[in-house]
Amino acid sequence: MDKGLHFTICVVTTVLLLRESSQAGEEKDPEVLAAPKPDFILLQSGTDSRGAGEGLPTLTVTTILEDPYVMVRGPELEGYCMELLAALAGMLRFQYRVRVVADGQYGAVSAGGNWSGMIGEILRREADIAVAPLTVTSAREEVVSFTTPFLQTGIGILLRKDTASQDLSFFHFLSPFSKETWTALLFAYLLTCFCLFLVARLSPCEWNEPKNEENHFTFLNSLWFGAGALALQGATPRPQALSVRVIAVVWWLFTLALLAAYIANFTALLSSGSEQLPIQTFEDLVKQRNLEFGTLEGSSTFYYFKNSKNPIHQMIYEYMEKRREHVLVKTYQEAVQRVMDSNYAFIGESISQDLAAARHCNLIRAPEVIGARGFGIATAQASPWTKPLSIAVLKLREAGDLDYLRNKWWESSCLRHSRDRWGPLEPPALGGLFLTLGIGLALGVLAALAELSSSSRRTAAHAKKSCCSVFTEEICTRLRIKGAARQSQETSGKANA
Repeated sequence: MDKGLHFTICVVTTVLLLRESSQAGEEKDPEVLAAPKPDFILLQSGTDSRGAGEGLPTLTVTTILEDPYVMVRGPELEGYCMELLAALAGMLRFQYRVRVVADGQYGAVSAGGNWSGMIGEILRREADIAVAPLTVTSAREEVVSFTTPFLQTGIGILLRKDTASQDLSFFHFLSPFSKETWTALLFAYLLTCFCLFLVARLSPCEWNEPKNEENHFTFLNSLWFGAGALALQGATPRPQALSVRVIAVVWWLFTLALLAAYIANFTALLSSGSEQLPIQTFEDLVKQRNLEFGTLEGSSTFYYFKNSKNPIHQMIYEYMEKRREHVLVKTYQEAVQRVMDSNYAFIGESISQDLAAARHCNLIRAPEVIGARGFGIATAQASPWTKPLSIAVLKLREAGDLDYLRNKWWESSCLRHSRDRWGPLEPPALGGLFLTLGIGLALGVLAALAELSSSSRRTAAHAKKSCCSVFTEEICTRLRIKGAARQSQETSGKANA
């Protein structure tokens, strides 16, 4: 019994010793040390912390909550900047702790010379880097360092479609085509009708006896025939000669394609609303009196207008400064909500406005964008991480990873048509259609001349005359039919007398 108990104790002790040695070996494994831990813990103070692994440097990252850059999803943070940060950490091999900026500001200098927001936290050594939609400006560059921009943007105007719309003009039905296209269409119509009139007179199949018959394709009748095709309605007279039918068929095909393009473009213009924006530029925004406009308080956009020498930009800054309590907003979410709920236009980063227009189908961004700028990662001056982070950002751009993230987080849920796509059709867009019509008209005229030439050869052989002289007489007779008919009537009248 004592031997059995002693054997059992030895076995249990051996198993425990083997388990402890295997765990110790795993802790000393360098591959396990190098693997970052992905668990985020959302603290009540509003900071996110990521557990630091041994053997890797740990960076404190400050950021700001803004869709789609950084968003809270349960116990974790996600968004464009979070995926960018994870990619950079994988490339440069570092651990990180993420904390949301305490005052909710990007970074601006106060009257006392102190910096707020993420810039202030880097200057106070509360954070090592700032990964957020942080605009690179000269004032910020003087106190911190920035990496190569990972996103390019500018300053735009975000509007609500119904507040930015205007009454349709009386001639809005002309909007699908440009003025040049309408002019080209009118010229094509007149040229086609003239060719119908000319070919019908030249063709002997359409008009066999000019001295005794009446040609139904007068110029007025040709105009009526062309207009009937534009209205998708048949009109008399009916073409009989092959040459006239060639021109008629080509004109019908031309009108069908033209009407299809007009209907499609006109429907798109009515549904998109982009043609109804009276506010296309910042100058239009200053001149109107229906909408209030403002930007984020303490943002780089606000200081852009403050420091600009452009008179229009100075007017915008003076308006916002005088009414800063009413028109300046604290957060981007507040700005978007205010645009949707009131007569308010938000001036801010164009790339963020594109996201708002993609998420909210009743919003639209005005076409003009000013002040090209970029979003960069901020670090302390003389930080050893600035250059490696810049190189890593360039590598991600060259590999197409930044474009992938841009398309992923800016995916639109709205079916919208831009002005460039649904604007008035210019003549080059219908160039092939007009070319086809021109070729058809030329073929019709050549066919009519061939028919007249064949008839002239038969007449010349029967009358034993020169083919060229008969051909010339036929052309003169057919093109001067009124004079010839009048002369024949006078001759017949004298004979009767």
